[in-house]
Amino acid sequence: MGIPAITPYSMPVAAELPENQVSWRADPDRAVLLVHDMQRYFVEFFPAGASPRTDLLANVARLRDWARHRGVPVVYSAQPGGMTPAQRGLLRDFWGPGMTTDPRSREIVPELRPAAGEAVITKWRYSAFARTELESLVRGRGRDQLIICGVYAHVGCLMTACDAFTADIQPFLVADAVADFTADDHRLALAYAARRCAMTVTTDQVLAVRGAATAAR
Repeated sequence: MGIPAITPYSMPVAAELPENQVSWRADPDRAVLLVHDMQRYFVEFFPAGASPRTDLLANVARLRDWARHRGVPVVYSAQPGGMTPAQRGLLRDFWGPGMTTDPRSREIVPELRPAAGEAVITKWRYSAFARTELESLVRGRGRDQLIICGVYAHVGCLMTACDAFTADIQPFLVADAVADFTADDHRLALAYAARRCAMTVTTDQVLAVRGAATAAR
């Protein structure tokens, strides 16, 4: 029970991405960037100074900087820690009590600290849409795309992509800006997303967008 020890592994590169079923293109005028659960509690399960942690932090920071430069809203999800048994619900059966209320564990890692005015939503379940205001934040900004980065790829990131799809918000799962318990779990998330609910892309592919793109719907 709980998050396992994580062994370093290499991030996927563009040539290793699964074949996408759709040909959507991220558009800065349509997208919101979601920085998913990049709290110390979760990030510090990855060994320091090695991939995927080093690449994860670098690529999420690149996406965050791109979003700020291009006027793409940035939203962060963060679990509250210290959930009561009622709040924790079935998560407790799979993961135990989870994060405590220790401020250091709960904070978003310093490299990705939210700027003034950037929304931080309290996250209660795998999906960042469950019991949160994420959909209204996306819709309220006149957006219909969600670029997803963070941890963990086959758990919250994938479930968030599925829920975005269900809400007719185009999800983009950034393959080298998410990380997971193992390389196999990481590949599983990308394969499912590409086949069933999202566009899998690399950080470089997102950053290469120079102007508004007409996305296939």
